[in-house]
Amino acid sequence: MKGGSFIKKNIFGIVGAALIILFTVYALLDTFVIVRSYSVVKQTESAAVTETETETENDDPVVTENSYADGDISVTLEEYRVNDTTVYVATVSTSPVYLKTAFASDTYGRNVKDETSSIASKHGAVLAINGDFYGSRNSGYVIRGGVVYRSVSAGNEDLAIMSDGSFVIFNEDNVTTDELVSAGAVDVFSFGPALVADGEIAVDEDDEVGRAMASNPRTAIGITESGEYLFIVSDGRTDESEGLSLSELAEFAKSIGAVTCYNLDGGGSSTMYFMGEVVNNPTTSGKNVSERSVSDIVYVGK
Repeated sequence: MKGGSFIKKNIFGIVGAALIILFTVYALLDTFVIVRSYSVVKQTESAAVTETETETENDDPVVTENSYADGDISVTLEEYRVNDTTVYVATVSTSPVYLKTAFASDTYGRNVKDETSSIASKHGAVLAINGDFYGSRNSGYVIRGGVVYRSVSAGNEDLAIMSDGSFVIFNEDNVTTDELVSAGAVDVFSFGPALVADGEIAVDEDDEVGRAMASNPRTAIGITESGEYLFIVSDGRTDESEGLSLSELAEFAKSIGAVTCYNLDGGGSSTMYFMGEVVNNPTTSGKNVSERSVSDIVYVGK
């Protein structure tokens, strides 16, 4: 009787608590599990291609363990040791025609994910890194191949890759997605922050992404003054590689010639793929090496 009396007196509180638990569970499932496909992407070429640009006829590419070269694309892969961390840098000389992006399953949506290597292989990428994992957020601009997929501002500091291959850092609150496309933006990433801008380090020692640890696996993309692209991935969270802070990553990027460099999704997402192989040691927990499935990649290919 006492138990029944307690339930009767507190029925509204019990029901309320149950509803809160159910809503929390649903919110977590909606954020991380439930797949929502919004748009299937069919284009395979960058919107930077113009009518006068055509793929040249080339001999077979020259490939070594750490390089690739054909008549249109040149990639050199180097390994550095920085702050007790292994950092991989791919320097790319190519036309912006061959700097591309891809969604997992060629689909823009929520929780549509695949491993970086799998997406890269499907698209015939020479080189690839993970993108900004747009699918883990409900806001922040998403433009790929000149197509606007999301125009909801999160007030982020974004990177626009323009049709001429140049990099532009901007704040979402200062420009609309339509204005960006009209100005020639081909791809826009909304993770951030900017690491190097106008040749100067754009972060300080206190800057971090959300509540991330100071030392992490990292992914970044940059450009040099001469127009070479820099794909940068660092290992982290292991005894062999501690990981980098944002300021350490920025200092490193500037030291290798980046005049603009932008932070992409890191942690367990950080993956570099080159000629059919994962180059680095991706890890989420530090206990095992495995790729985290992501929403999108940046790659070089034809």
